[in-house]
Amino acid sequence: MIVPMKKVSLVVQDRHGEEALARLREVGVMHIEMSKAPSERLSEITERGKRTENAVALIKPYRIPPKKEEKPPLGRRASDKTGNEELEPYSADAVNTPERPDLVNLMLRMGEERGELEERHAVLTKERGRVAPWGEFDPGDLEFLALRGIYLHFYELGPEAFRNLPAETRYVKLGESKSSIYVMVPGEKLPDVQPFRVPEKTLSQIDRELDELGKKLAALNERIKSFASRRPVLERIMADVRRDLDFERARTELEPVDGVPEDLGISYLTGFAPAAEMGRLKAAAAKNGWALAADDPGPEDAPPTQLKNNAVTGMISPLTGFLELLPGYHERDVSGWFLLFVTVFFGIILGDAAYGLIFFAIAMIGMIKTAKTGVPLGLKMLMLFGIGNIAWGTITASWFAMDRDLLPSFLRTISLHEFTPLPIPYTGITEYIAYHNRRVDQNLQVFCFSLALLHLGIARLGGVVKKMRSADLRFLADLGSIGMLVGMYNLILFLVVNAPNRGGFFDMQPVALYLLAGGFALSFLFSYYEKNLGQSVLGSLKNIFPVVLGVTGIFSDIMSYIRLWAVGMAGFALAAAFNLMAGDMLGGFLVFAGILVLVAGHGLNMVLNLLSVLVHGVRLNILEFSGHAGLTWSGIPYKPFAESAGK
Repeated sequence: MIVPMKKVSLVVQDRHGEEALARLREVGVMHIEMSKAPSERLSEITERGKRTENAVALIKPYRIPPKKEEKPPLGRRASDKTGNEELEPYSADAVNTPERPDLVNLMLRMGEERGELEERHAVLTKERGRVAPWGEFDPGDLEFLALRGIYLHFYELGPEAFRNLPAETRYVKLGESKSSIYVMVPGEKLPDVQPFRVPEKTLSQIDRELDELGKKLAALNERIKSFASRRPVLERIMADVRRDLDFERARTELEPVDGVPEDLGISYLTGFAPAAEMGRLKAAAAKNGWALAADDPGPEDAPPTQLKNNAVTGMISPLTGFLELLPGYHERDVSGWFLLFVTVFFGIILGDAAYGLIFFAIAMIGMIKTAKTGVPLGLKMLMLFGIGNIAWGTITASWFAMDRDLLPSFLRTISLHEFTPLPIPYTGITEYIAYHNRRVDQNLQVFCFSLALLHLGIARLGGVVKKMRSADLRFLADLGSIGMLVGMYNLILFLVVNAPNRGGFFDMQPVALYLLAGGFALSFLFSYYEKNLGQSVLGSLKNIFPVVLGVTGIFSDIMSYIRLWAVGMAGFALAAAFNLMAGDMLGGFLVFAGILVLVAGHGLNMVLNLLSVLVHGVRLNILEFSGHAGLTWSGIPYKPFAESAGK
């Protein structure tokens, strides 16, 4: 559920402004509305945070070494060695010891030095690659000859350019590679050919400098690595920066009240707080002498969204958190429906009970290992997805995509015959097997379309209930959409699934046409209803194209669910192909290769199917379902101004 919020305004005296913010942060329930442009102080803190993050990035690749007890060196404070920020005693010679440099600045200087060395190393490496084909020579010798009127020019020519040199050209061929010929030409330069640019250093000098740079880089990297133990210190600095940022943002939101004498100046702060926490905020206001006003948020307000789910629906939070999905405050929380249907979609897309057992086992092992410290919700979600996968694979008799005849009899018995295709024998397909497998495909298609009707119908029904509770006549437009969903469902079955072997069972029914026509009429009349029916009709006429396209949108939304059957079938075919590849190997001396093909093949198939769940299964929830439920997923996360907010 979405936690009810109150819009609050807090009035404090200017001379106690910062003290009031400190007390407000201790209460830790008010989400402050941020609207102001950054201040100079805020920019400074932000820059400090960026610098600290850059310092952390320098040592991020290195592991924190185990702690060792070491005595601080004479002439330094103990904190100079340990990096602790707590107050520690000075040594006897500390008074005459230079102040240690700031940790962040010191590390950033090392990072800058490393960057300069790496840049110089890259330039020299490129220069060496350019010079190396010419071998070792001293550029000073060429300058010496030039001063005496002897000019030598060097060229790197392609084979064709070399063959086309004028016959009178004097040159010395110095070397040759697969694609180039290196020549020296005395006297005049070759026309229209760019000569080799003589380097400033010899090849051996370049090599020596590269060697020195490599040693400096290695030493500097080791020094940077030695600072890995300072990561906790940097993390504490970063936590302080975040706290300062939160405080400064809150301070900039204090809006002065005009018309009040300067010595009696007051400012106000607006934001939101959970209705259940208002008692704490009122008590703090009374204790500190603040003026406090609270009211329910209006339609024009944008309160933050705080979700409060039970142990079951909360299992979807790792997925929605990863995708950054949060409903708006004025929208509905569909966490339960999201979890239910994404579990069903997960089972259909992966479609293999053996895969589900693997996921279930991984989740159970993880839950056992984390039982004492608290089981992550992600493991619980994976367990639920594994159960859904096992259920669907059991229904369709899919176990590592093996032929149904190879499965134990009890697995064949508990499968659903109408959803289970029959294997094709080596002797060739029979008429009965072809007939049965066609019906299985049709049954699965009908199931997907029926799932679409249920899923989208629930989305629309939620809108009906919400609007009826607020006496909003636009609920009739949602009822019309439900009617069009049912009518379009019949039309799709007639167009896609209907076949002679069905005996006309999916023929177009007259009631479906009535539902389509009546549903469109209700949608046209009440979609834009606010004050009267005439205004609503006028609104529909102004938006006639979106209204008409909404009908075709319902058709495409239901059709979109056929992807579940198609992707699941593709995954099954891929797994069966790997089984076929490994089958011949398992019967001979290549048994280990066969096992490798099975493990790698099914592993790859599982990964591809997991990606398909994100691409297709989640999409059906956040696009098709959300479109019918009126969800925009544009919620603002609830972030109270609190002590722990910056940690």
